[in-house]
Amino acid sequence: MLALGLPGLVQAEVAVVVSAKSAVTTLTPEQVSAIFMGKNNSFPGGGSAVPIDQSEGTAPRTEFYTKVVGKDEAQMKAYWSRIVFTGKGSPPKDFSNSAEIKRQLASNPNAIGYIEKAAVDATVKVVFSAP
Repeated sequence: MLALGLPGLVQAEVAVVVSAKSAVTTLTPEQVSAIFMGKNNSFPGGGSAVPIDQSEGTAPRTEFYTKVVGKDEAQMKAYWSRIVFTGKGSPPKDFSNSAEIKRQLASNPNAIGYIEKAAVDATVKVVFSAP
């Protein structure tokens, strides 16, 4: 019976973050979803938005796309295959872990990513937390 509860243990609570230097203070789930699906390439109020992903198969990525975008990884892979094939865009670049995401945010104030809530520190600003 204990094994039934284990899948919940691999889930990571995620926070959508930008550089601590970014002017962005908060985003709605719809705004975050639009940025990560390539439907919007700017933040509200201006400034380009550059989404960055965690690697495929990681708990934060699974949690983010399920809870914020409303799609699983297979659906996202199919979505981006279609978008790339039609020449309408390319998927966000992915990085191996939250530390890499934070490094990218530090070097690009236009970047937006997601990390485990436990990894949030003074180098990033939380603009949305997944429920």
